[in-house]
Amino acid sequence: MLDIEVIEDPAAAEASLDPIRTRILMELAEPGSATQLAAKVGLPRQKVNYHLKALERHGLVELVAERRKGNVTERILQASAASYLISPAALASVAPDPHRFSDRFSAFWLLALASRMVQEMGQLITGAVAAKQHLATFAIDGEITFRTAADRAAFAEELGVAVTRLVDKYHDGVAGVPAESTTAGGGRKHRLVVALHPTLKTAPHKAPPTHPSAKEQDND
Repeated sequence: MLDIEVIEDPAAAEASLDPIRTRILMELAEPGSATQLAAKVGLPRQKVNYHLKALERHGLVELVAERRKGNVTERILQASAASYLISPAALASVAPDPHRFSDRFSAFWLLALASRMVQEMGQLITGAVAAKQHLATFAIDGEITFRTAADRAAFAEELGVAVTRLVDKYHDGVAGVPAESTTAGGGRKHRLVVALHPTLKTAPHKAPPTHPSAKEQDND
């Protein structure tokens, strides 16, 4: 079972978005049979079987065992991954294209870059799993609070300078030579994306409504 499976096939994406099938995928984080699932999701076993066949057809659930129960063979299935993410490739004709934007301060460009990252990482993970190889990745996740917008702008500028300096130091290429021509010696190109955006605001906590005391009610 994968930790995360990126769904690229439009039909598989459609199948996974059905609320009942989403519930089935969640329940199949641990192996189970149609009979066991029927009790958990509150549906007849025949209906559960219908959804299981659709999920299995798209590779979202896998057969892990079969066991005999009287004259019946019970199939034990498990979800192919613990979590799922739909790739922009599933909407290839309308997926965002980072090349349409050029402003590093554009929120739409950041979203397009994130979309491309999901698509490329899905393909890379699939290839690495098939080849039984480790996929070398690195990520930084954190939060920073800026006192002012000017501080945020200064941070972005310094970060850009620092990253550019590191790229110039470690990039195995020659100025003016296309990047595709610099990998003949066995070097492997990597994509670098550095993102900075405001964190989502949490909904303010609402205090429970207060009820007037008996004395207050008497004074009304």
